[in-house]
Amino acid sequence: MTVPPVDPAATPPGGSGPADNPPPSELPVDVAVWPERSGPTTDDVPVLSRVGHDRGHLDRDLDDPARGRPVRVLTIDAQRAVPVHEGATGPELLWDQRAEFPTGGIYLGHADDVAYAVVRGERSLTISGTPVDTWSGLREIGSDLGARDAGLLAQAVGIVEWHERNRFSPYTGAATTIEKSGWTQRDPTTGQEVFPRTDPAVIMLVHDGGDRCVLGRQAVWPPGRFSILAGFVEPGESAEAAVAREVAEEVGLEVTDVRYVSSQPWPFPQSLMLGFTARAVGTDLQVDHDEIEEARWFSREELRSGNGPAALPPPVSIARHLIDAWLAE
Repeated sequence: MTVPPVDPAATPPGGSGPADNPPPSELPVDVAVWPERSGPTTDDVPVLSRVGHDRGHLDRDLDDPARGRPVRVLTIDAQRAVPVHEGATGPELLWDQRAEFPTGGIYLGHADDVAYAVVRGERSLTISGTPVDTWSGLREIGSDLGARDAGLLAQAVGIVEWHERNRFSPYTGAATTIEKSGWTQRDPTTGQEVFPRTDPAVIMLVHDGGDRCVLGRQAVWPPGRFSILAGFVEPGESAEAAVAREVAEEVGLEVTDVRYVSSQPWPFPQSLMLGFTARAVGTDLQVDHDEIEEARWFSREELRSGNGPAALPPPVSIARHLIDAWLAE
């Protein structure tokens, strides 16, 4: 697909603001979640896009969404960490085994005739009698979990983030009531329903049509870490147009041949990352330092040999998935 070029000179001074740029975070990113050495992605789809359970959306309307089935309940703390046990094949989420659906729980769906839910709570040393080896977040362990647990954890973090950030009605400011097993909030004065929101963001690997791609870094990232470019889709804008606009704003390049690759939920706090590749028309980088600290062209050989950035994005991210797919071409 060819997108009409975006003239960098036509963008507002300084490009888009910080709110236009999706995660990792406005806070410094710990080296532990972005290690110097991490293996490439191996799946055909990004890690958190795997589907290992039925989200059971029709069950949310029931008084008992578990339909009388046993319930596995995941506790998530204020730092979005969950209890983890080191199993024989790697880390596993520790679920509290309950006979019925928990009060205040948010229904996550079911798998193998077992219902799943998440509750907010405090850290403990054991869960259902099993010692907790560590409390970890999605960034740290997401790529090491199986498809079911990875999908459930991404869903749990996303829905809890929504509840934490949306406690009052956007219509009247009244405190909302929770309905449909945690998937709807209602304004008690107007009856208006408020549903979980997801912010679409584009993330794109920009290449020169040959053997080089553009990687940039934000100041909050650990030293030497580089990733591909990204930004939020604006109202009234297509995802492809957002790719062209963001690339022009961040590094001053015009792009064409914008192609969709895959998507990934990224609940930090509530994004859906839409992955693209795009071909740069020129090669002269004009970095907007209000958005990114540095941007450079890297060759496939540099990225494969480790002679480029100190570290590429961790395997849990769609950024790494797009980079690895491009390296494999």
